[in-house]
Amino acid sequence: MDFKPRKIKFKAWDVENKLLMRLNSIDCNKGELVKRDHILLQFTGLHDGEGEEIYELDVLMLSLEKFVVFWNEASNSWQIAPLKNMADAKPFLSDTAIKMKRFGSYYQLEN
Repeated sequence: MDFKPRKIKFKAWDVENKLLMRLNSIDCNKGELVKRDHILLQFTGLHDGEGEEIYELDVLMLSLEKFVVFWNEASNSWQIAPLKNMADAKPFLSDTAIKMKRFGSYYQLEN
């Protein structure tokens, strides 16, 4: 069996200009990826029902309900939770992702 490494991609929230953007470069400091004045948002490896890439802290729609995607350190996995009830998180898997539509980033909703 041939193993293919997963593609590691990022978008970033520009804190100063309050814009979501794709990056041309990211700095690496002692093994940690950083971009000054930006919050890095990692690609989950999943796509929504329309083929859009889903990134960390993306807000997704299922019917009329909004959900947010995040990394859960305790379970070491991507999770999804309703925006109205973040305590109701569950694993975020491809069979769920394809039923949803990407709405935007959590940061875009906050501003």
